[in-house]
Amino acid sequence: MKAVFNMCLCMFVCLFTACNESDFLKENPSGKYTIENMYKTKENFESAIVRLYGGYRSLYYGGDDNAFDFFWGTDLIEGHTDVIRFFKDYSAALDPTSKKVIYHWRGNYKIIANANTIISRLPDSELTEEEQNVIAAEAKFFRALAYRYLVFLYGGVPLVVEEITSSKDDFVRVSKEEVLKQIIADLEFAVNYLPDISKVIDGRVSNVAANHLLSEIALAIGDNELAVKAASAVIDNPAMELMNERFGSRKDEPGDLYWDLFQRGNQNRSKGNKEAIFVIQFELDVLGGGQSSTKRTGYLMERFHSPNWPLATDPWDKSIIADLIPTSAVGRGTGWLMPTFYFSDVIWYGSNNQIDYGDMRVSEHNFPRGIKYNNPNGPEKYQGVYFDINTAENQYCLSTKGIWSRGVYPFQTKCTTPNDHPMSLIVNEKTGQLKSEAGVTYTDWYDMRLAETYLLRAEAYLLKGDLSAAAMDINIVRKRAGASLISASDVTIDFILDERMRELGIEEKRRLTLSRMGKLYERTVEHSAWNASNIREHHQLYPIPQSEIDANVGAILEQNSGY
Repeated sequence: MKAVFNMCLCMFVCLFTACNESDFLKENPSGKYTIENMYKTKENFESAIVRLYGGYRSLYYGGDDNAFDFFWGTDLIEGHTDVIRFFKDYSAALDPTSKKVIYHWRGNYKIIANANTIISRLPDSELTEEEQNVIAAEAKFFRALAYRYLVFLYGGVPLVVEEITSSKDDFVRVSKEEVLKQIIADLEFAVNYLPDISKVIDGRVSNVAANHLLSEIALAIGDNELAVKAASAVIDNPAMELMNERFGSRKDEPGDLYWDLFQRGNQNRSKGNKEAIFVIQFELDVLGGGQSSTKRTGYLMERFHSPNWPLATDPWDKSIIADLIPTSAVGRGTGWLMPTFYFSDVIWYGSNNQIDYGDMRVSEHNFPRGIKYNNPNGPEKYQGVYFDINTAENQYCLSTKGIWSRGVYPFQTKCTTPNDHPMSLIVNEKTGQLKSEAGVTYTDWYDMRLAETYLLRAEAYLLKGDLSAAAMDINIVRKRAGASLISASDVTIDFILDERMRELGIEEKRRLTLSRMGKLYERTVEHSAWNASNIREHHQLYPIPQSEIDANVGAILEQNSGY
């Protein structure tokens, strides 16, 4: 009884002695930056702009396997035979509740939200009008870039171009054309106010990057004149030029010009690369650098695209595992981004239906077709044996499934740093054996480069009906590669798509290109042995995430058809 009395007394006293609720709930910032003063100085805005770069790098070059959704299940890369999220089956992979569907939606809207905040806060800042325009141009470039992903993945989406400062649950989708028009408006502003590429540091966007992206978006909306104009502004810029001589850190080693483009340290303009337009920056073991030698952090293209060498099979007895060692020569791969036979072989055929090895892009330096056995502790009969693509296992896989085995297949060495991995990742200098933490592509990475601009302009010329001009642009790219030149009558959309595969391979976000052209379903059915049977026409677009539809209670956020 006494205990009950004491409890009641306590509660009674609290009624009269409790703190003032409004004071209790009032926030007292612990740091010097608040919502009122964060966006005032040029330093404040520079910090916010850097966040846009970091957000984009993290989203698509930061180690999440959803970054590779642009490759699986296309004419370029087969879906993985065992993993649903790696496009084992289209319907299962693109369920409206799947992680990948929400990943791209929320990631890009986060970039848009950050860009909108920057743009909205500029008028009340201390910056001059000229400084405001430069900052706004950079923010609008990233807003355009994010909407580019959204519109090609999902179609028409909610268009948000102002900072949202309170809760909102009534988003509605606008048309694809409206989104594209907004992207064009943002990019035209960026073209006018971003610095020339000759005046920006490595990794920073420029008027050239804005024009390159503008050309692509103009194609998507059907404005071929604008596409030619924007691409020509890039190509004719005196600071831009295709690299036509060997260059960079390994130019005196065995290799070729195309190989030089992808070696460590060679991606940036400060190193003499005149065709780089927008390059994602990495620094190993530097705070904020995006790469680590103690854990697998960074862009995992090496791990995903390189073959899983330990699974290579004895060409005489396919029940015996060859047990190769992942080394600095070939990387530490898993075989999750396996090329279609169309990408690895067919697009390289010459007039005799054999691979034209005169094209340096398919040379042994750039697209090797096997590996020499390297385990000194393995069976004697394996020593020095070259495990090539003609193993019994591959012949079986190709004849029964139409796909390569994960152990040995042709792959693009641009995904790795052959014989040039960071020393901190090498276990055995003699054999080149890598630590298990390896698997990252230890280079900066092209997001845009000039060879693609030529192919964008060729596409625009084709759609304008000027096949001769289109052939000339394509031949500039092919001549640099040592490939045979084409005539105007050879130019078709499919030829340009093939040429993009040959030149850009695992660089370009292939799903975006195919979706932009409305060719994803058609090309996947024609050229992907694994996904041809499970892709459907409505898979040209992702579904709208179900969680976004459910949370949007103030309006109807319509789902894409077929889902």
